[in-house]
Amino acid sequence: MRRAPSPYPSIVPPYLIARLRRHPDPYVAECARTTLDADERVRLRREPPADRPRARRREVEEAERAGSGPSREISDARGGSEVPGVLVRSEGDPAVDDPAVNEAYDGLGVTWQLLSDAFGRDSLDGAGLPLLATVHYRRNWDNAQWDGRRMLFGDGDGEVFGRFTLALDVIAHELAHGLTQYTADLAYSGQSGALNESVSDVFGAMAKQFAAGQSAAEADWLIGAGLFTDQVQGSALRSMKEPGTAYDDDVLGRDPQPGHMDDYVDTVEDNGGVHYNSGIPNRAFYLAATAIGGSSWEGAGQVWYDVLTGTGITPRIDFAGFARLTVAAAGVRFGDGSSRQQAVADAWQQVGVTGSTGPVDRPRSDPGPITVVRTGGFAGIRQERTGSATELPEPDARAWQELLADRSVRQLGRPTAPLPDGFVYTVRVPAAGIEWSAGEQDLDPRVRDLLHRFLRR
Repeated sequence: MRRAPSPYPSIVPPYLIARLRRHPDPYVAECARTTLDADERVRLRREPPADRPRARRREVEEAERAGSGPSREISDARGGSEVPGVLVRSEGDPAVDDPAVNEAYDGLGVTWQLLSDAFGRDSLDGAGLPLLATVHYRRNWDNAQWDGRRMLFGDGDGEVFGRFTLALDVIAHELAHGLTQYTADLAYSGQSGALNESVSDVFGAMAKQFAAGQSAAEADWLIGAGLFTDQVQGSALRSMKEPGTAYDDDVLGRDPQPGHMDDYVDTVEDNGGVHYNSGIPNRAFYLAATAIGGSSWEGAGQVWYDVLTGTGITPRIDFAGFARLTVAAAGVRFGDGSSRQQAVADAWQQVGVTGSTGPVDRPRSDPGPITVVRTGGFAGIRQERTGSATELPEPDARAWQELLADRSVRQLGRPTAPLPDGFVYTVRVPAAGIEWSAGEQDLDPRVRDLLHRFLRR
């Protein structure tokens, strides 16, 4: 299991909660103060070890249910901070009288269905991970969070925010942080952190559109619509279509998200601007999805998912590296030089991440001979193989395309001192101008596994 990102991502940006601390209504200001305190406590909290007999029963139930649908559990914290709280609805149970419970249950189900139907994925980890949620977390908590294991939902203060289970895209957004945790594990700071936030908005938007049966053209592309009460001058927390236009309020201020690299926010706050700058890749996805047309989860969503689960992505990838991978992935999925690949390339150019270069610089369908060498070990073993990516089965063929399309490939292995009896890998692709060496301990595990499979063929 991959580590949970730290700090734990939450749907409401810290800069927005900070504005609420200065709200003229003392009640709202106090709710904001306790929200910030609660967010910090979530980061420090550690759940006690599971009760083994109960855990074992759950494992058996999950094994029996595997592949047949989601496994959901909704608990009630009853305004307290102890989690999981009291279990109030399990998979297959009928609806209860509490709307927050039912909204959480339904939202988890829609997100699971999207992953299953659109991407062939069984839950966040691809192996049927149970979807757990706790509602009524703390009193008047102005947030929702993925804590690395479960969803936590607050009820809002009632003056600025309503309950956070109201918005399906909020539920899917936070669950998508779990998807990222089990795939690319994007570091939660700077541009990789902004991509982490953006990926969650992408899946939040797709889940809302999926549930409504909307095309990319029909969707509003708002994240968190309905969370604000009628006392706030704003429609949502964020707009993927037009970052910076979601709200403009006397107390909250104006939505500060940029939609272009010219307005990139260079700051140490908000973990290096992860909630600010996510507007840039958000708009790129919107532009790609609407240019491709049809349903977002059948077009641009497939490309973003391919990159998120591929071997080319690294935890600290920047916007430019992510953009290159999406263009390469679009070529693999839809064809080199296709209109859909061009749409992805144009989207990143329009938000200023890549330069205007005219027709897309297509990745080679055959990058030419690839040579992988593995040397070292206690016995001084040497393995070497030369072959072509086009001879490989999927998904390895696509993985090599992504890997070779990423110009940061030379930094994939940041060599440290060789480990005693450790292995060193060398990759040479003359046609692509690539040659690098790295110790086994320095390679991303997915890249290392790809090299292993290449040598074994």
